[in-house]
Amino acid sequence: MTRRRRVPAMAPEDRRAALIAATLPLVREHGTAVSTRQIAEAAGVAEGTIFGVFPDKASLLRAALMSAFDPQPAVDALAAIGAKADLRKRLQTATEVLRSGMRANANLITAPRELMADDAEFHERMMEGRHRISAALAALMEPDRDRLRRSPEATAHLLLMLIAVSVHRGFGQGGEIGDMDDAEIVSVLLDGLLVRPSPTPSTESAS
Repeated sequence: MTRRRRVPAMAPEDRRAALIAATLPLVREHGTAVSTRQIAEAAGVAEGTIFGVFPDKASLLRAALMSAFDPQPAVDALAAIGAKADLRKRLQTATEVLRSGMRANANLITAPRELMADDAEFHERMMEGRHRISAALAALMEPDRDRLRRSPEATAHLLLMLIAVSVHRGFGQGGEIGDMDDAEIVSVLLDGLLVRPSPTPSTESAS
């Protein structure tokens, strides 16, 4: 029988971070039904170690959700794109970054309702996180403000809506939106949905 590898002793904050890191992929795969035994095995600790850091399983799951929805990695990735590429290329790269993050958390959409229905701090942090990501996206478009029909801030909101709908398949409404790739999402945003010019109106005189 293979013995579980135990991790070395850690400071409380390091242990907390390690448990959150071990929990996050399990929550993404199993949702809130993940057991503390599964978490302990993934972290390489005894199950009781969890309760030496967190008062209960729900507290650990809440901390994992906070980590999952932390906007900082996305904000940093958007800032790293820079303004050297043309607008379309910048937005395609941004779309790839944001879709990847949304897909990773796709199975967590219902978890906050189960665990944090009355957690005002969590909802405030979620709203702040969305604002920060939107602001980072707007900053990416700022050099092309004069080329946009709407402000970079409004355009950022529109792009985020398109990305969210593509990841979550229209939020249950069906349709073909879920098969759009990054380039098509940006094209819909910048070019609209027409694929050919409108037909020329008939010049035939009315009889």
